Amino acid sequence: MTPAEWSLLALAAGIVAGLALGRVRALRHEPPPVSAPPPQAPVPPASVEGTFAPLVRALPLGVIIVNRTCHVEFANAAAGAIFGFDPERAIALHIIEAVPNVELERRIADALRGEGSVAPLMLTRARVARTYRVSVYPLTDENQESSRVVVISDDQTALARLDRARKEFLSNVSHELRTPLASIKLMLETVLEVPEQEARELFVPQALAQVDRLTALVGQLLEQARAESGQLKLALRDVDLEEVARPIVSSLEQQASNKGVSLELAALRPVRVEADPDRLAQVFVNLIDNALRHTAEGGRIRVEIDARDSDAVLRVRDTGEGIPYRDLPHIFERFYVVDRSRTRSTGGAGLGLAIVKGIVDAHGGAISAESMLGRGTAFTIRLPIMRIKR
Repeated sequence: MTPAEWSLLALAAGIVAGLALGRVRALRHEPPPVSAPPPQAPVPPASVEGTFAPLVRALPLGVIIVNRTCHVEFANAAAGAIFGFDPERAIALHIIEAVPNVELERRIADALRGEGSVAPLMLTRARVARTYRVSVYPLTDENQESSRVVVISDDQTALARLDRARKEFLSNVSHELRTPLASIKLMLETVLEVPEQEARELFVPQALAQVDRLTALVGQLLEQARAESGQLKLALRDVDLEEVARPIVSSLEQQASNKGVSLELAALRPVRVEADPDRLAQVFVNLIDNALRHTAEGGRIRVEIDARDSDAVLRVRDTGEGIPYRDLPHIFERFYVVDRSRTRSTGGAGLGLAIVKGIVDAHGGAISAESMLGRGTAFTIRLPIMRIKR
């Protein structure tokens, strides 16, 4: 938890404690404590509630106060939104009626025995699972006995998602680095143990190819890191899109021909944009390479350049194996692969499309994908023709 979050949580706990204490004193008709305002300006105990209640109700944190019998005494609007109940109707309900969650009921029972806790709690509402950090604290009376419990909750779904992404990233990077390193080690050990020229000629080129693969992967990781941190540098100038695309298509024609795939460029109309030609070349290379890896012999790949309204339109179509519908929303995420066993054979690490999206975003454009399983995929990029702000 960050210092700011701790401060907000402490503020909420203090406000709620003051609110509960004010209620207790008002009910018992107790005089204010010694630290209360001077006699010439007395503050009635009930005014404590009047001061704190609006603050607690306005907090973005969910706040619930439960009494010794586990019945709800107070709940703010944020708590109602989090746990899915009407705060006003929840008053006097048992906590298990207001929030049907056995784990929360158990933690409240522990707090009534003086054992507070802070732990995540996952709730599913409308088929959407969200993660909350729920803090359950005992509120003690003058005899230091737990007479009430305050439940404070805040949404941690985004942080939990980031934590999962971090763990997946580390796992994927470890896997992608470990595989070529293991191959290099095995090949070099073989060359050392079998010093014949034939073994050297066989394994040294393969080891160098794996080194190239590692170098490319590290380069992709750096590109992705720059894109995500907003530090992707663009050398903008006036660019003719066909002049960028044609040499790339020409350089990949032989690779496509060797695979039995037709590769063509169709410039439907001349389009000029202000962009970084090297970055755009990277986009073309990644998209065409992706299409080549997933298009079988006899297939076709078509690169189109066009203009619609105030946008330049770049499209790469293929007649390959396509992308399953459930995977389509995730293909621009880093390290996301549709079929990892298939990707190992084609050599992809799941970074190419993420890098393409980062470059397109940096140019103020947008990228989308359409696909039908077994019928092919089309990636469409729209870039503004008008001047890009530096």
